[in-house]
Amino acid sequence: MKSYSYINRAIIFFKTIAAGTPFLAFILLSAFLKPQSEETLQSAAPFPIGAAVNPFLLQTDSAYRRVVETEFNSITSENVLKWAAVHPAENKFDFSKGDTLAEFALSHHIRFHGHNLCWYQYNPKWLSSFKGDSAAWERLFKTHIQTVVSHYKGKVASWDVVNEAFHNDGTLRSEKNTPDNKPDDGCIWARNLGIDYIARAFQYAHEADPDALLFYNDYDQEIYPGKLRSIINMVNYFKKRGVPINGIGIQMHINILTPKDGITNAIKQLANTGLKIHIAELDISVNPRNDPNIIYSDSLQNLQSSLFAFVVQQYKLLVPKEQQYGITTWNVGDADSWIRPTYKKKDWPLLFDDSYAKKPVYYAFINALKN
Repeated sequence: MKSYSYINRAIIFFKTIAAGTPFLAFILLSAFLKPQSEETLQSAAPFPIGAAVNPFLLQTDSAYRRVVETEFNSITSENVLKWAAVHPAENKFDFSKGDTLAEFALSHHIRFHGHNLCWYQYNPKWLSSFKGDSAAWERLFKTHIQTVVSHYKGKVASWDVVNEAFHNDGTLRSEKNTPDNKPDDGCIWARNLGIDYIARAFQYAHEADPDALLFYNDYDQEIYPGKLRSIINMVNYFKKRGVPINGIGIQMHINILTPKDGITNAIKQLANTGLKIHIAELDISVNPRNDPNIIYSDSLQNLQSSLFAFVVQQYKLLVPKEQQYGITTWNVGDADSWIRPTYKKKDWPLLFDDSYAKKPVYYAFINALKN
């Protein structure tokens, strides 16, 4: 796995000085002065550092596998444990790809975080046409959750039980209150199971594996106060009711224009719940305006590096150690990021480049973890 040489790091340092960003220059200088070959993200961090992992790439790309093995001590199942992948037919479960990740995690003593048991997206076609009364829907829901969790009992340390249940304004997703009449923004579970389906999902998962830690996971909590407020109200209500919830995932799909005060506010308020906090899907887009002619310039890399370091600093500062479940990036290298195909744009949102070499932002990130 190639990495930036001392000469390259020196060039980056002096360019940063010229750009007038002394804090980032300090981070990069420390990277320049100390050899990086003996350090990895997992050895530098005071908490687990993870990535969403694709089992196909893990098996077929040696550079990808080497980075996962070397840099991370936690992995998240990117897509292979979502409904459409793991439950492709009503009476059929496919655990083959998830088992690949579980075996890898076990053999490398890596934590395995399962994603996810319930989501409004990525559901199989058969589910959309399922016919049944409320009792039939409840059996289906419970059977799916408990079959998947039971299969990975003792192998998956934690689960994103429910993913993205709220609109940005803080209202609960349901087919009845979908903004702009977009059916894919609604939630089949709220429509067929009622608004308390989230609490029951946690209860069913806990029954299947009492030792697994259970998380609620959502995006843009750092941007939309209504969504953040609804999530905090929900988890506090769950705690009062005795619903078995252990943590909150703040996805942190952000970009170089994301206001820093929103990041600080979200992390602080979520930590105040007393639950474990997982920065669960971190990436930082450098092309939020979808510029087709964008170049990944030094100035963009400096902005991105500064924001990656800021996220780490705020997490370390605002989340008590016993609540720090760790930071996970969503994918490993720029080439396998979800951002490029989803938004059909140029972008470089992660710590490793298309060939899985360390980028300058990697050194800002690792030094923020240490300092």
